[in-house]
Amino acid sequence: MVVALPTYISVALVWSVYLALHSAMISVTATVYLRSTLGHGFRFYRLFFNVVAIATLIPVVLYSRSVRGEVFFAWSGYLAFVKWTLVVGSALLFVAGSRHYDMLQFLGVRQVWSGAQHALINTSGRIDASGVLGLIRHPYYTATILLFWSSDLDATALAINVVVTTYVVIGTLLEERKLRLEFGDSYRDYQARVSMFVPWKRLKVEVGWAR
Repeated sequence: MVVALPTYISVALVWSVYLALHSAMISVTATVYLRSTLGHGFRFYRLFFNVVAIATLIPVVLYSRSVRGEVFFAWSGYLAFVKWTLVVGSALLFVAGSRHYDMLQFLGVRQVWSGAQHALINTSGRIDASGVLGLIRHPYYTATILLFWSSDLDATALAINVVVTTYVVIGTLLEERKLRLEFGDSYRDYQARVSMFVPWKRLKVEVGWAR
């Protein structure tokens, strides 16, 4: 079935609205206000945020699947190797990242019983530059981008991928703003040493380009 162009625009708008809501809920302005307003009750906010994010994602995904069009690019033939390289690379980044991230902190469960609140999703609340975090600062976000672009493309998928990729980049910049506010020069030093998504800074060191 061929879907009219306005449908693809509506898909992009739906995803944009969803992601904008997602960002607004965890923005510096929102979190600072809610922390001061809710007091000790703020420990429930991360869990509440995740529940809302999942609940509102379901209709967005169902709508997107209902308007899929004709595939114009498929990872077939020799390109299948590239597709599975992206998929495996994404999986390895998720696994490597999970060694450093605290999933209970990420989900918001640990905050409920401990009351601890910090921007980093690990138990220590300190900057960790070991393992994959010494190669790139955001392995989960890189993995997400790789996974989205490993799918076959119709106009709907392309619109979603562009919106999600743009959101990940902008959202990461906003997240790093919060991290600089919390950790100051320590995080700025980490940014100077480690790349955001692609480990080009480490590659420069390995091949002798770094000064």
